[in-house]
This record gives sequence, C-alpha cells and structure tokens, in this order.
Amino acid sequence: MTTTHTVRTYKSSEPLAAADQLAGKLAALAAEQDRPLDQQAVDMVINRVIDNAAVAVASLDRAPVISARGQAEAHPYTPGATVFGTPADTRYSPAWAAWANGVAVRELDYHDTFLAADYSHPGDNIPPILAVAQHTGADGAQLLKGLLTGYEIQIDLVRAICLHEHKIDHVAHLGPSAAAGIGTLLRLPTETIFQAIGQALHTTTATRQSRKGEISTWKAHAPAFAGKMAVEAVDRAMRGQTSPSPIYEGEDGFIAWLLSGPDARYEVPLPDSGQPLTGILDSYTKEHSAEYQAQAWIDLARRLGTERPELRDPANIARIVLHTSHHTHYVIGSGANDPQKYDPTASRETLDHSIPYIVAVALQDGRWHHVDSYAPERAGRPDTVALWQKITTTEDAEWTRRYHSLDLREKAFGGRIEIELTDGTRVVDEIAVADAHPLGARPFGRAEYVGKFRMLAEGILSPDEIDRFLDVAQRLPELSPAELGGLTVTAARPLPAAPKGLY
Repeated sequence: MTTTHTVRTYKSSEPLAAADQLAGKLAALAAEQDRPLDQQAVDMVINRVIDNAAVAVASLDRAPVISARGQAEAHPYTPGATVFGTPADTRYSPAWAAWANGVAVRELDYHDTFLAADYSHPGDNIPPILAVAQHTGADGAQLLKGLLTGYEIQIDLVRAICLHEHKIDHVAHLGPSAAAGIGTLLRLPTETIFQAIGQALHTTTATRQSRKGEISTWKAHAPAFAGKMAVEAVDRAMRGQTSPSPIYEGEDGFIAWLLSGPDARYEVPLPDSGQPLTGILDSYTKEHSAEYQAQAWIDLARRLGTERPELRDPANIARIVLHTSHHTHYVIGSGANDPQKYDPTASRETLDHSIPYIVAVALQDGRWHHVDSYAPERAGRPDTVALWQKITTTEDAEWTRRYHSLDLREKAFGGRIEIELTDGTRVVDEIAVADAHPLGARPFGRAEYVGKFRMLAEGILSPDEIDRFLDVAQRLPELSPAELGGLTVTAARPLPAAPKGLY
C-alpha cells in the first residue's frame, strides 16, 4: 500500500514544516526500523549485491577504476571499508571506498536499472551503504534494511520526477536515496536523515552534459560522486549541521529553478508506514554491457542476424529504421543529433550510448561482449561502419506510451525494426523487453546472477575467491559484523598502479 504525495513550490512566506516536505517524508520512511521484510525483496538484494560485484570485477583494469582506486588507496583508515580488488584486510576511508567501488560498479554500464518518469541504476546505492556498514560494524540484517531503503527511495523518486527533460543528470535522485539508506543502516533519527537528504540533493545536482556528445570517463564517476557526497552529508548531519530547506519545495529550490518551475506539481508515491519496502522488485538487471534501452534491441538484432545472415551484409541493406520511444530516440538514437554516435573513433562511453552502433554489431555478430563489442578494431570494421550509417531511429507514440506506462505488464523498452533490403523486400519485427527482463524470454534468477559473476570473474579472481564471495553474499541477511568485511573480492594478480595525482 502506498500514498501519493503532492509536491509543489512554496513561497518563503508560506510555512512548510519539515515533516510536510518531501525530504521529511523520505526521512520518515528511512527512520522506520520495524517494517516487515518481503522475502522476494530480500532475495533480490542478494542478487544485486552479486551483480554489482560481478561488473566491478570485470572493470578492475579499466582506467577510471584504476584512478578511483588509487585515490581511495591514498586514504587508509581504521576501521574503514574495503575496496574491490584489494586485500580484504586493508581498509580505507568509507567515503573514498564508496567512491572507488562506485566507479568500478558503474564503469561498464552493466548493472541494474529502473526506468519511469526518469531513469536510474539503483544498484549505485550499494557501494556507499556497504562502505558505511563495514566502517561502522553493522551486521548483514541492518545492511539489508539500508539497501532496501536506498532502492525504494530512488525508485519512487524516479517514478515521479523527470530530471532529463530539464537536462539534469539522473544521479540527483541517487544522492538523497543513498543518504536515506545510510540513515536506515545507522538507525539515525528522522531529523538527522532529513538534514542529510537535503545536503545530498544540494551537492549532487549537475547537468546532463556528461551524457551528451563525446561522452567522457565522468559517466562512471558521476554516481560514485553522488554516493561519496551522501556519505559526507550523513557525516555532517550527524555532527549537527543543517541543510537548505525546503530543498525540493523552496522558492529558490530544486523544483522552482531546476525542474518544471514554481507552478509545477509532482506526485510521488511512497510506501505507507508498516509496509515492506519492495521497490527493488520493479527494477531489472542487464545481460549485456550497454545502456538499458539497448538491451532488448541487442536481443532482437542478434536473433535476426542469426536467422537471416543476409542482413549482416551492408550491400544488401538500403536502410534500417528503429521505431522506438522518445527517450531511446533522443538519448541514444539519431534524434540526439550527436555526430559522435556515428563516429568509428568515438569513445567506449559514446558507443555505449549509440543504438545504431549497437544494433549493427549485434546484428553482425549474433552476440554482445562487454569488451570485444567495443574494441576500436570492432568499431572501425568497414562493413560495420557501412551498415551502422544506414541505421536511424524515429519516435513512435505507442512505444513512448508503453515506456512510461505504470502497468509493468505493458511497460516496454524496445520497439519495432523495419529493414528495407536493396532488392525491395522488407523485414519487420519487434521486441518489448529484453530476454533477461522479468517478463522476457529468459528472465534472470539467482542462477543467472551467479553465472554472470562467474563469467566476469574468470581469470581475474581465483576459483576459491569466486566461491568464497558467492557463499558470503548469499548469506547476507545472517552475516555478522566481522563477516560483512567479506563482501569484497581480492584480485588473483597485482592490479595496475594508478597515475599520480594530488594524493
């Protein structure tokens, strides 16, 4: 059971008590410690802890992760928190551990997602909440509650408040959710969590230029920065420091100047008191290392290329049009008007946000690989470039409606492909959700999450370390404080040294 809360701007002359503010309502949700647990939600938390670790392990040798890990290693701390790849008995500042692990989780764009009014990767909540749990000596049961809160609040904000139409990066919903999750973890009072949420939102709002044009390495750093700011916001709030208020509803606040303006209204659904937090069950992970809106298209393209090999040859293709949602068309499609999305020398981050490129490669290869599919030699292959240039997107009103539908049975992230061959024949097909989606052809369950971890960890972790981590992760709700330190991995070989910075 949920209640929908209307959120609007208030003039400075209009009193608005903290409890009546959106930040106050989020804080009250986070402060409630005796909610019942939903077993499916508990199981999904375990799945996502495994999923996060899988994609973090696969990125340990990538430059942004090396850099972030080097920054964390410059801040050893006791008791501290662990950093992926480094020995479990070496601890670092929880804020810097959250930063390093957040970058590792986000680098490959390969973990969970939730899409509604805006979009998100709610697994980004795990690194900061876990880091604080390890540092403070929390147990698995309390970590579980904190993660359920982080997921719930980010997903509920994403259901209601669109950021991308105002060119605000989606991590503006992550700062408050991570701060709230840490508040639950630490059993903080409502007032302290309220102050932390306000500070986290205020310090994590940035423009979407990080996901426009030639996309930089900051794409992986942005959510990690939000998580680090959430840790710092909680620390300040615990020391009695206050935040701008009302942070959402103020006359010069978030809604009035960064979103839809003083006359805007947002309807935010939140679980009622006494109800379990199950928002995590509405999210979904990725089988493929690519923007979530590309997941279904990869599945459709690899199937079509396997069934119709002639579609792989650009000489046979006159044009390919993807009829899809507004978001897919304008963010990762030709509607973005980014020439970089058709550039064979573009960065991996840019190719990850180019659905024309992704469809071309999946069509030709019949698969998708988190490294090989983005390799410069793969992107520059002449026949791929020729096919790629023939692929465009267009918005379809029905696919846009389904993208935004609140009915999970019809909510869709795919579209219809229309391929016109040079001989005049046409191939038309469509897909609504990815194969791994809960409503897809092959939904992910525990076995698939474990399989993803084993696949990505092979050659990076020892077999014993793989087994050890999976054992610890699957016992998460029962872990003692000492065992919680085991929710990390140690690489089987030395990791690359970070370039020198200030530290």
